[in-house]
Amino acid sequence: MGNRPIKKFRAGAIEAAIWLNEKEIEGNIVGFKTVTLSRSWKDNKQGIWRNEVINMRKGDLGKAILVLSKANEEVLLKDPDEKGED
Repeated sequence: MGNRPIKKFRAGAIEAAIWLNEKEIEGNIVGFKTVTLSRSWKDNKQGIWRNEVINMRKGDLGKAILVLSKANEEVLLKDPDEKGED
């Protein structure tokens, strides 16, 4: 397939891109999708843009959503007496 994603979603510096891939199985070409999750930021010390990427398959997405949701709950619903960054 091509080297461009078939769809992208962005929220601020976070982006998810869906890719169509091909694999040969028992002599047949089979298509499947993967997702790339990335976060971009500017390295002010060096004056360049950086990018972190995680590649996931279909079975990884639900697990990633679950753990990110739990982490979000923990961060947002923390003990009000706890001090930390907002």
